Amino acid sequence: MTHSRSARLLSLFTLSSLTLLAAIPVSAGEWESIFNGKNLDGWTVKIRHHELGDNFADTFRVADGAMQVRYDAEQYGEFKERFGHIFYKTPYSHYRLRLEYRFVGDQVQGGPGWATRNSGIMVHGQDPKTMTKDQDFPVSIEVQLLGGDGKNKRTTGNLCTPGTNVVMDDKLVTRHCTSADSQTYHGEQWVKCEVEVHGDQIIRHWINGEKVLEYRQPQLDDRDENARKLIVDGQKLLQSGTISLQSESHPCDFRNIEIMVLDE
Repeated sequence: MTHSRSARLLSLFTLSSLTLLAAIPVSAGEWESIFNGKNLDGWTVKIRHHELGDNFADTFRVADGAMQVRYDAEQYGEFKERFGHIFYKTPYSHYRLRLEYRFVGDQVQGGPGWATRNSGIMVHGQDPKTMTKDQDFPVSIEVQLLGGDGKNKRTTGNLCTPGTNVVMDDKLVTRHCTSADSQTYHGEQWVKCEVEVHGDQIIRHWINGEKVLEYRQPQLDDRDENARKLIVDGQKLLQSGTISLQSESHPCDFRNIEIMVLDE
């Protein structure tokens, strides 16, 4: 057998092996609840202009088995860009996260127009201890959750990238938000969202059981001041990080928050 023929066979064998490996499902564990439906044990709040752990105005609370985001008028008054996040205690790398969400009531006075019926799930996020007091969003990958206005199309399960970039179709995507291929959900109905995260390789968004978005190589954006502080030895790819849920000025609820850890 000639050297060139051996090389060709080895190449074919390698490609076939990679194809086979790609088809093998990743080993999965069991679904585990990370929200007990009774209190905020295991979660830490960070609201802009407030210290870590200060749950200003009881913004994040629990009632009827759901984690609620509320803005009591007598304490909030105007929203004043007090964007908030509630972080789960454990960072993760390879996992599936699922929950149900809904938007309720009216937006707090002074909330920006774009934040009406708007929230999100932040994955591969920075440690909240590294956030500045006045930082609005953690450096992270955001699975943007949006509600319809009752008549117009408005997709959900979108991607936003505070301090980050991703790769789609082999091209680096530097725009802030990318729309998903989802339906619009009006009113106060519960919507199921699932995020599938494979380290620094691939992330998928699912809404009500349908895949609506997929991208690869989540990474820090060195154009962003907060992200630059997190780059160590030139490493930009995000292999793991925190999970958090948003308060962006419109009341919303989260329930049945569960995670399944995947083998790397």
